[in-house]
Amino acid sequence: MKVTLLNHTKNPDRICAAAAQSCYSELGATDLFEGTTDERAKKMIKKVVGMGHLSVVEHAHFTFSIEGVSRSLTHQLVRHRIASYSQQSQRYVGMDKASYVLPPSIGRDKDARERYAKAMDDAWRAYRELAKVVPKEDARYVLPNACHTNITLTMNARELWHFFNLRCCRRAQWEIRMMAWKMLAEVQEVAPILFENAGPGCWRGPCPEGEYSCGRPYKKGVLPSEDEMLVESQKPKE
Repeated sequence: MKVTLLNHTKNPDRICAAAAQSCYSELGATDLFEGTTDERAKKMIKKVVGMGHLSVVEHAHFTFSIEGVSRSLTHQLVRHRIASYSQQSQRYVGMDKASYVLPPSIGRDKDARERYAKAMDDAWRAYRELAKVVPKEDARYVLPNACHTNITLTMNARELWHFFNLRCCRRAQWEIRMMAWKMLAEVQEVAPILFENAGPGCWRGPCPEGEYSCGRPYKKGVLPSEDEMLVESQKPKE
């Protein structure tokens, strides 16, 4: 899995802070932006977000390239509808080479790993044979959810907050959870004020999962290691 922040709103923290200030000021966002320091931006964003006025952080957008993930992941990802997506097409891109995600639980078990590898080999053999006689768009029907894909996505800061709240949670499926943590690390580099407290719900109070809580809250503000990201959930979140 490769997660890259391709582009983002310039000065996202200050842009959102200026937008927030413009709601309470006689001045326009132009003058407010020029006079906004990081310290003032932090104070303003903390204030308005704490009040629940989240529309102001929608002014900051972030575009990611997500590569080498499964179709299973992207089926979950596009449920987050306030976003823009451009995914690699299996109609126009040949899938001759067997390229797929191996879940860690299968990788740890010899028998499961061998059975899985055989299923993948059989699927791609069928695809290559079918692609000789039918269009690729029809041959692709035999390909599994594990098939590698690439997707470009753009979200605003408000939707990213919502995304991290759900998908950084231990109960999220392991692959999309790993992607979410990698995305969070990327945006914290360029917008540390906007995403200072972004992350799983357990970072900001009692677990929002209620009776379905994993009982193992993450340590606030500490991004998990890769091993932690791969811990599989006992009760998957749809």
